[in-house]
Amino acid sequence: MNVAAQRMRYRAFGLAIASGIDLPELLADADPAGEADVVIRREDLTARWRERAEADDYYAFGDGEFMLRIEGTGIYRVRDGREITVSPEEGATETAIRLYLLGTCMGALLFQRQLLPLHGSAVVIGGRAYAFVGDSGAGKSTLAAALLQRGYPLLTDDVVAVTLTRDRVPYVIPAYPQQKLWQESIDRLGMQDGRYVPLYATKFAIPVAQRFCSDPVPLAGVFELVKTDGDRAELRRLRGLERLPTVRYHTYRQFLISRLGLDHRHFSTSVSVVDRIAMYQLRRPESGFSADELVALVLEAAGEGAGISHG
Repeated sequence: MNVAAQRMRYRAFGLAIASGIDLPELLADADPAGEADVVIRREDLTARWRERAEADDYYAFGDGEFMLRIEGTGIYRVRDGREITVSPEEGATETAIRLYLLGTCMGALLFQRQLLPLHGSAVVIGGRAYAFVGDSGAGKSTLAAALLQRGYPLLTDDVVAVTLTRDRVPYVIPAYPQQKLWQESIDRLGMQDGRYVPLYATKFAIPVAQRFCSDPVPLAGVFELVKTDGDRAELRRLRGLERLPTVRYHTYRQFLISRLGLDHRHFSTSVSVVDRIAMYQLRRPESGFSADELVALVLEAAGEGAGISHG
């Protein structure tokens, strides 16, 4: 491990991270002298990428590693759930480098460490975790932000890391105290403008250090957000066989499941998860701003489901 990596120690997703890249989004490691679970470092990966990838590929696989190339940003390698290597392109911004490092690369690392990463956000309601999943633009982060404004702490945004205890009870592991919100959501939620770090286009990084839960929390429910042509928000309970495909579809970077040889493990983990939680489809109008309606439906469902086991 290089000297820079020794100096910067963080925690995210329950992991002690030693990084040669500054990661201001993450929490500082309270035990910086302890052994790191993950090492992040810079290295020239150009030759390695040429060995692994076809001409037009974005991804490459083999020998326990996953590689990603983003034109204009750099090449990344994730190995054995313990190491992320970054080879930035000349002129790439640190914000762009971290965006893929903490997104796709961290998702791949969680897969390699046998966790279930879902694509969504999660908050704590009544001491239990509730996750919001959905396609890009469905409103996952906006709904979580609306709940944060009402005093419910954030566990994670973008990647929801689910682990199982020895008794197969699902828990959500906290990520780091930041959300990503579009300008429209910032405006609609009445949040202070002009002080957030731009990520791309009109999407911004929103720090939420004072409203962040840093301890793992048992997962009680998953809400799938779906846009509709209706004029009001509706909640429908998901039951039976429709639950497993929903989990697979909303797994973060789901194409990695088969490419990393994890189909059996993913299915087994998903069965354990859906057997112990409530699952809902939360249908929201395509037009207008329905955050208040959605919050009311979520809180009603969370209250209904508190303290019981859902099949």
